[in-house]
Amino acid sequence: MKKIEHIGIAVQNIEASNKLFAKIFGKPPFKSEKVKSEGVVTSFFEIGDSKIELVAATTEQSPIFKYLEKRGGGMHHVAFAVEDIEKEMTRLKQEGIRLLNESPKAGADNKIICFLHPQDTNGVLVELCQEIK
Repeated sequence: MKKIEHIGIAVQNIEASNKLFAKIFGKPPFKSEKVKSEGVVTSFFEIGDSKIELVAATTEQSPIFKYLEKRGGGMHHVAFAVEDIEKEMTRLKQEGIRLLNESPKAGADNKIICFLHPQDTNGVLVELCQEIK
C-alpha cells in the first residue's frame, strides 16, 4: 500500500455538508460526482497529499443509505492507494481477509475499488483503490 488515499465520511445531505466542510477547510470541494454502482454522490476535498470524501446516498438500496439509517453520519471508511489492486486482493484473501467484492469495481475519482470486510479489520471499513490509467 502506498498511502492513505482518502477518508470517507457518510453524510445525510451532501449540499449542507459541502458548505460545512468548506468552512472547516477554508475551500470548496474540488470535485463532486455520482457513482451509480454504489448509489452515491461524492464530494472531495484536498488536504495536503490526502483527501476527504463526503458520501451521500442517492437511492435507498445504497449501502450508504443503510449505513446512515443504522449508525447516522460520521467516518465511514479509510481508503488506501495501491499499485495493483488485483494483486493486493489476492494477497489479502490468502491472508484470510474477506473481500466485500470479488473483483474491482468502478469507484469515484477515476479509481477502481475493493472493500475489505470490517469484521476482519477490527471494525474499520477499508477500501483499496487504484488509479485508472
